[in-house]
Formats: sequence, structure tokens, C-alpha cells
Amino acid sequence: MLKIKNLNELGTTSIRKTALKIVEAGLLAIDTSLIIEKKIRVDGDSVIIDGVPFRTSLKSKIYLVGIGKCSSEAAFAVENILLDKLSGGIVLDVREPEKIGTRVKYYCGTHPFPSEKNTSITTEIVEFLKKLDENDLVIFIISGGGSTLLCLPNEGNTCIEEEAILKQLFSVGATIQEINTIRKHISLARGGWLAKYAYPARSVALIFSDVPGNNLEFIASGPTVKDDTTVEDAGQILAKYKILESCKLEGCGLIETPKEDKYFEKVINVLAVSNILALDAMKSEAEKFGFEAKILTDRIEGEAREVANDIIKTLHDEPKRTVLLYGGETTVTVDKKGRGGRNGELALSALRFVEDGELLMTVASDGRDNGPYAGAIADSDGRKKAGELNLNIDEYLAGHNDAPFFEQTGDYLMTGPTGSNVSDLLIAIKN
Repeated sequence: MLKIKNLNELGTTSIRKTALKIVEAGLLAIDTSLIIEKKIRVDGDSVIIDGVPFRTSLKSKIYLVGIGKCSSEAAFAVENILLDKLSGGIVLDVREPEKIGTRVKYYCGTHPFPSEKNTSITTEIVEFLKKLDENDLVIFIISGGGSTLLCLPNEGNTCIEEEAILKQLFSVGATIQEINTIRKHISLARGGWLAKYAYPARSVALIFSDVPGNNLEFIASGPTVKDDTTVEDAGQILAKYKILESCKLEGCGLIETPKEDKYFEKVINVLAVSNILALDAMKSEAEKFGFEAKILTDRIEGEAREVANDIIKTLHDEPKRTVLLYGGETTVTVDKKGRGGRNGELALSALRFVEDGELLMTVASDGRDNGPYAGAIADSDGRKKAGELNLNIDEYLAGHNDAPFFEQTGDYLMTGPTGSNVSDLLIAIKN
């Protein structure tokens, strides 16, 4: 089954067909169910997780707690592997699950902004973890989107204040590290708090990275990882962007994260998958087509339209039959309210500079680029269609309206929610 639903419709030229097959290989490589099947297996009375055996007995029970965009897909796979060895669990995803099992409760929260619904379900997760004892094992599935879902403000604060802070951070183009530093210090469920609640049970967290650099502290704001940032760090970021002065509560309700070592001694945090797995698969696929493929970075960042310009400039200087691969997460400084996302904006910007025989394609690995589309294609064919439709690229770009633009040219990628999430993937080809 194709990950890119409109692959055949988009594949109107040989270079497009090649690029689409390369991206498809990348998306298949990070399929959440396949990752879980590689990481967890049963061997007699033991459950092997990332190569570490955990013996099961009548005294010990295994539970599952899943948070984020990969959690439902992963939880269903875990249920199928562990069967009656799994005693129960809770999953909080950003979407309604397409498949559910019988041993785990599945919930859908709000995203990209938190809500009281998220707080209610997070509270249930906390109470669930507090009941575990030293004989139990909890398997955490931690993935992107988890930060928004784990909204549990300190007394006197609400998710409404958090939403206001986030909107300001997004509008000024704050980095994901800055944003998640703030998030860790305005919730009692991020920044190591879930590990504290699970103590003294044993914990293994399988972490699906969507953060450039794969620092476990910042993926879903590190709910099972000891936090090295402090309230002072968070306060400095709020001051940098002049947000402190607009908060109703003193200090914007910042709280310190757990720092005691004992809460993390029984936790194993595992980087289960990152975008490098997708990039490696894309590189191998490109080489099958006879291209010289290069992974230039797995942590690209910067303003989307400027990154597009840099990539195309680099592509211009490459010889023919070259594929350049990038992973990471760009930003968009929103000065006007348009419709689209960072992947679409990057592709739209690239459309201004791409030459004949060149192509740039972007894709959000979770399938949603701040809307129903995963990304878009930029090539000379697309620019020609835009000209025939009298579409002014600069006007759409100025309004951050990449989605309406690509709806008219038809050059958007449609995957639907993929159940995976390892940040964005970019491919640039010179045929």
C-alpha cells in the first residue's frame, strides 16, 4: 500500500517518478508498526525490548503508556506482540486511531494547541502511573505531538495561558529547543515528570524523534528524561521574546522539573527511530536509480523560504544525476495569516529558482504540514502550470498561502496521517 496516496497522479515526468519512489522508500523505512516489531519480541517468559530481556512472572505486570503521533499505531503493534502478557495501558494520540486493541484505552487529544481535554487525559495517565509498584514494567511510546498533549499546568494556570505563550513563540520563529524548554517548565507531565510518577516501577521508553539532533530531552519535551534545563533557562527565553510581560501569572507559571537522580535510575530511554533511518533508505533507493546520493544534514533548520534558496543554489552547482537529501525542521515567521505549512512554503519558495532538470520535494513525515497535505513538489513543470493559471508565486508566498497555490497546480503530496513522525524530509534532484 502506497504511503503517498496521489503518487501516480503526481508522477507525470521521469524525474518526478524517481523522486516520489525515493520519498516513498523513506516513509516505508520509518513505518511505526515495523519499528515496534523490530524493537519488541517475546522469548518464553521474557519480553525482549531493544535487546534487553525483562522476565515476566505472576508478581510483575507489563503496562503501556503511549503519547504522541505514533502512539496509537505503536500501541496496536505492541498489543499484537505481547498479547496476554500486556495487562493494560493508556494511549493519548493527536488523532482517532484507525485500529485499536482490547487491552489499552485509546484517547484522542487536541493539537497543535493544548486544551482541557488534554489535561483531563494526562491526569488519568498520571494517576495510572502512580499505582504501579517495583515489580511492574511500563513501556512508554514517546513521539512528536506529545508536548501539546501533555498539558498539565500548575495550580492557578490553564492550557489557555499555555496556548497564548505558544502562539507568541511560533509567531517570532522560536526554535523547537526554545519552545520545548518553555513547555517542560509549564507542565507537571513533561521534563521527566512521567518517569517520576512511574517510579519505583521499571520503565523503557521507545522514543520516536521529530527533533533535529535527536536530543531526547526535547522530543515531546522529554517526559521520561531527566531535564538539564531550569526555570531560569525558561525565564530567559520568555524574556528574550518579551513574553514574560504579557503573562497574567507572575513568571508565566513556570515550575521546576524533577532533578532527583533516583527517579531516573530505573528508566531506559531508547531512540527507536529518527529521520536518519528514512534518509538512509532514500539514499539507497536513489543509488538504485544510478544517482550519486548525498545526505547533507539530518538537522536542517532556519526560515523555510531562505532554506529553499540555499538548497537550490547548492543543487545548481552539482553535476547531473545527483540527489541531495535533508532532514529536519524549518520555521516560518508568521506575519500574515495564510493557509499552509513550512514544507509547502519551502517548496513554493524553491519554485522561484528551480531550473529545468531540477526538482525539490518536501514531506512532513507525519503526513500533515499544518493542514491536510504532507508537502509539495517544486520543478519547472509546476512553474509552467502556475504561469498558465496566472498564479503569482511571490504574492502567494508573501501571504503564506502555499496550500491554495498547490491546490490549483495539483502539486501537493497527500499521504493522510502516516502514524510516523521523524520531522521533515527533503529531496533535491538534478537529472
